[in-house]
Amino acid sequence: MARISGVTIPNEKQIRYALAYVYGIGDKTSVDILAKANVEQTVRVKDMSDAEISRIQDVINENYMVEGELQRVVTANIKRLKDIKAYRGDRHNRNLPSRGQRTKTNARTRRGKKLTVGGTAKKALSKT
Repeated sequence: MARISGVTIPNEKQIRYALAYVYGIGDKTSVDILAKANVEQTVRVKDMSDAEISRIQDVINENYMVEGELQRVVTANIKRLKDIKAYRGDRHNRNLPSRGQRTKTNARTRRGKKLTVGGTAKKALSKT
């Protein structure tokens, strides 16, 4: 099991896809990292040498912000928006989409499970 930036990456996957398990590294970034480190993209993690893994780790440390440091920066940015009472910060506070999506119908992922508002049931007809 190889560890990169404090994350254990899966042994059976190709290194190109295994790097995406690190927070802050996606498909394009992993390809760029492997090109800079002179490592073949299709090699499996279990077949890599320690030298190759250390070259990848060095490239990540020099050029990219990943894992805990990146999460702290993102959290600080959201907190700053909330503190200055920006519109986007207000949307974060209320757990609503902050990038202009509609909320009348969709947005269930962000808003949570649907809650039925009381008083909407039809009243039974009464005899007069």
